[in-house]
Amino acid sequence: MSEFAPICIYLVISPLVSLIPLGVPFPFASNSSTYPEKLSAYECGSDPSGDARSRFDIRFYPVPILFIIPDPEVTFSFPWAVPPNKIDLFGSWSMMAFLLILTIGSLYEWKMGASDRE
Repeated sequence: MSEFAPICIYLVISPLVSLIPLGVPFPFASNSSTYPEKLSAYECGSDPSGDARSRFDIRFYPVPILFIIPDPEVTFSFPWAVPPNKIDLFGSWSMMAFLLILTIGSLYEWKMGASDRE
């Protein structure tokens, strides 16, 4: 049983560490959310216009896709954070191939005008 003691301690402490910060603000919170102004919709300082469930123009969708591209690039670049003598030739060339594919994709998007603004 002593082998599992650290796991049991972890299973007891981890919910406490996550739930205590969620419960601490409640005794100190005021009842200010009952004001009608607090409950009203807010849209950049002006009254909301239109329905929130309306369809977006298709031109808005490439923007988040363009911002997703650097995420895997950074994630897959982490293996290069090791000393150079620890990466073999296959690791170096596979990283170069990955960066080449991302570069080609970025150049294609740039050429097609995906990031241009009207």
